[in-house]
Amino acid sequence: MNTAEVYILSGFLGSGKTSLLKRLLEDERKLGRRVAVMMNELGKVSIDSDAVTGDDVALKELLGGCICCSIKDKLEAQLQGLFFEEKPDVIYIETTGAAHPVEVLDAILSPLFADKLMMKGIITTVDGTRWMDRKSLNPQLQQLILEQVRHADLIIINKMNELREADQAKITFEIQGINQNARCLLSNYSQIPMDYVRKLSVTVGNSGEVPQKINLNLTTFVYQFKTAISHTRFEEFLRGLPDSIYRIKGYVKFDYSDQPFLFQFSYGMPLYMKEEMNLPLNLVFIGENIDWIEIQAQLVNLEKEDKTL
Repeated sequence: MNTAEVYILSGFLGSGKTSLLKRLLEDERKLGRRVAVMMNELGKVSIDSDAVTGDDVALKELLGGCICCSIKDKLEAQLQGLFFEEKPDVIYIETTGAAHPVEVLDAILSPLFADKLMMKGIITTVDGTRWMDRKSLNPQLQQLILEQVRHADLIIINKMNELREADQAKITFEIQGINQNARCLLSNYSQIPMDYVRKLSVTVGNSGEVPQKINLNLTTFVYQFKTAISHTRFEEFLRGLPDSIYRIKGYVKFDYSDQPFLFQFSYGMPLYMKEEMNLPLNLVFIGENIDWIEIQAQLVNLEKEDKTL
């Protein structure tokens, strides 16, 4: 089955996300790849979709809510349909300005097909003039802008032609102070070299691969259990996890049950729901600055321990 690259386009309305998407699609046409786009808007009417995509691009629109909260379930169904019907090489997801990067990743990475998605990165566009005036926004919006910058893998600061050189330097210094690991590019209308986008990679790997040891940005990891495990040992594993693992979700089977459980973990709280059918025992992790090799080793030991009981 095919694997699709996934790019998340984050940033406030008017910061340059749609301009960036147009440029990315132009580059994809030169590369000759099969492309799919998901556009999320809070309103019930699409604004930009007709202007962005052509007949050669598969498009799914998610209207009337944000993919990281009110229409999260709809996203999973739409993304699954897009992936299996269109078989794209790459998927671009343009989020609303209100979307939090961690929540978006959590919404996208369904355990049913997370191992078929190669997360390439979160690209955040920033309106340079709005950044300078951000203190005039309400505290929630100020925090959201900071979170969109902090979790980005590539940051594009637009509207440089409207700012003095001293202000450009100030913005760059402030943003790189918040996120030292992401490349920060100054731009107008998201005009950037495509090489910076193509070199991104935030997926650490699946359980059949050897992940990177340390990752400083937000990263994902998918582990696939081959057997049932001890519930007690699994709870011990969860209690030992670092605080910077933000989300875990997937399906896990325990040695006392014939069917798996849907498992969700957020802010240190586990939740289990019994399933009525056998599903792939994929566990999806989202975290920051995690030694995934150590996490993988602990999961492998859980399966080994069960076999020795």
